Amino acid sequence: MQRDNPRVCPAEHSWGLLIPIRKWFHNPQRILREFVKEGMTALDVGCGPGFFSLPMATMVGKTGKVIAADLQEEMLKRLKNRVSGQEIEERIQLHRCEEDRIGIAETVDFILAFYMVHEVRNQDEFFRELKSILEPDGQLLVVEPRFHVSKKAFEETVTKAIAAGFTPTKGPSVFFSESVVLRHGP
Repeated sequence: MQRDNPRVCPAEHSWGLLIPIRKWFHNPQRILREFVKEGMTALDVGCGPGFFSLPMATMVGKTGKVIAADLQEEMLKRLKNRVSGQEIEERIQLHRCEEDRIGIAETVDFILAFYMVHEVRNQDEFFRELKSILEPDGQLLVVEPRFHVSKKAFEETVTKAIAAGFTPTKGPSVFFSESVVLRHGP
């Protein structure tokens, strides 16, 4: 499917998403500690090979769950191989998205959209769907790379989220990135 959307990072490049030095720049615990708590159901949309999904599964603890959702079956297979046999394996639910729909039926407490919103063709519909599955007191963290997404394009993304009913607040500082925390309306 990613061949139909050249904006989607191909699975064969997933090794670059897992290089050890990345934790220095995008430390999952530091970025997510304020958002992901024990017992939560969290969605890692556009999870890739699970750079954030695995730490999130540890953070939600034995009573929580992480839904790792991606468009590409190959990314999900790589994530499955990474967690196979680990204690956190039972906490991670793999979900394959459709081209223009996430397709999650349950509600979640937290959503992470890290370096992937710029890959979405219809951001208006994307944010409406995310709002429909996010608990009323839940939060959505959107992080986009400055090397792919201009300040103006990021502002346009935030405007689309607002139109879908989200209220933006300042996001965490993430190396060479723009971030925003989105909550249900006022």
